[in-house]
Amino acid sequence: MSRDEFSQLITDARNSDEAAAKELVERLYPVVIRIVRNHLPRRESEEDLTQEIFLKVFAKLHQYRADMPFGHWVSRISVNTCIDHLRKQRHRPEYRWSDFGQDQQAILENLKNNATEPAQQSPEESRELLNRLLVSLKPAERLVVQWLYLEEKSVAEICDLTGWKASKVKVTAFRARQKLMATVKRLDR
Repeated sequence: MSRDEFSQLITDARNSDEAAAKELVERLYPVVIRIVRNHLPRRESEEDLTQEIFLKVFAKLHQYRADMPFGHWVSRISVNTCIDHLRKQRHRPEYRWSDFGQDQQAILENLKNNATEPAQQSPEESRELLNRLLVSLKPAERLVVQWLYLEEKSVAEICDLTGWKASKVKVTAFRARQKLMATVKRLDR
């Protein structure tokens, strides 16, 4: 969709045109749901959070300035809403070695020993393990780890999405890695 088409939809939505608002939601839904799914540890409330994001978008539509891409503006609202949601939960469980399956224990053992050869495991096991460990991080740290290492975004891209300086992104990533390694090393056998 071109920038002019988005501008027209935004103008119409500001003027209470329900069809334009519906069209905006349909166009932006894939972007918003992807952001929500990447930030929630469980899928239980993703639809609720997505609705909350769209409510914020339409409530703040009058604040949108046309000098920035609309999709980027919506992405920033989405990311900030996800971070706020995770902050409210403040759920950081402690794990024991017995909480993990054999495949996950092999991955953790490799991490604890700083092995250069990866353990033989399925990508699903690795992703599940990482998601369980990411819950122990602060929302901002979790976000940076997911973007840097799972989605392979650059520091500059993360700066654009969050509004942070590059130094903050790098420090946050470093601290998150340190916390993850400390969590892995603390696991009771």
